[in-house]
Amino acid sequence: MTIEVRLADVSRSIKKKKCCRKASSKTKRFPSYAVSFPLQRLYMACLDVFKGAGTVPTSADVQKLCSILDGMRAEDVGLSKNLQFFKTTSIAEVTPKVVCTTIYQSENFSLCIFFLPANAVIPLHNHPGMTVFSKLLLGKVHIKAYDLVNDDDNSNNNSSSPSQSKLASLKADGVFTAPCDTSVLYPTSGGNIHAFTAITPCAILDVMGPPYSKKDGRDCSYYKEIPLDALPQERAVPTGEKSERCWWLEEIEAPKESEMEGIEYMGPPIVETRLL
Repeated sequence: MTIEVRLADVSRSIKKKKCCRKASSKTKRFPSYAVSFPLQRLYMACLDVFKGAGTVPTSADVQKLCSILDGMRAEDVGLSKNLQFFKTTSIAEVTPKVVCTTIYQSENFSLCIFFLPANAVIPLHNHPGMTVFSKLLLGKVHIKAYDLVNDDDNSNNNSSSPSQSKLASLKADGVFTAPCDTSVLYPTSGGNIHAFTAITPCAILDVMGPPYSKKDGRDCSYYKEIPLDALPQERAVPTGEKSERCWWLEEIEAPKESEMEGIEYMGPPIVETRLL
């Protein structure tokens, strides 16, 4: 069974489009759904929290978004555990492909859902200059996350050539099961470089501010892990960092697993107005 078939009941009319397509400036209409109050509330909060490139939400704003996301359920974006996609299947995928749908996108932030079949991988990648909130809506996923070590040679997530290794500190390496708290990463902390491996079929809601933009210098880079003792120790592990949690990260070309299929969002609509 192909992933397109398993996702047939996520949207009645799946249309293959470029992943993370920019939303229309006009209000979308979805006759089969009423406005979802939690989703609308999230959108309204994002309008206030995200101020554009070069800014990071305050701790109070982070808590505000987390409190909304922590309370959100799969049903708030039109998903259900009863969807065929979230049921186990005896037919294995040779290369499970991740599917992405964009709920909303502007210059300041985007709301996206990623669907991962069991064993699918979103490879180790970064979020340059971005603050990202990830909410696991359904399923069980393994997350591994790193931050670049803050020294003179590792001050920029996106500054090295593909052949140059960067010293990084492991910040997360564990399994998360829905429902669970929202995870937050920042431009230079919180696990800005991370990877997902689906243990069961998963749905992850991502709030990214600002979104990826190649023209604005926020292109996605991919990495491979190299054990600390595998390369010459050119820089000592900084004070406060445990050597067993440090790895070299080497930038690589986008791997095959990074390819995603984009589908049209067919869940509850967002009303683009503050007058609610």
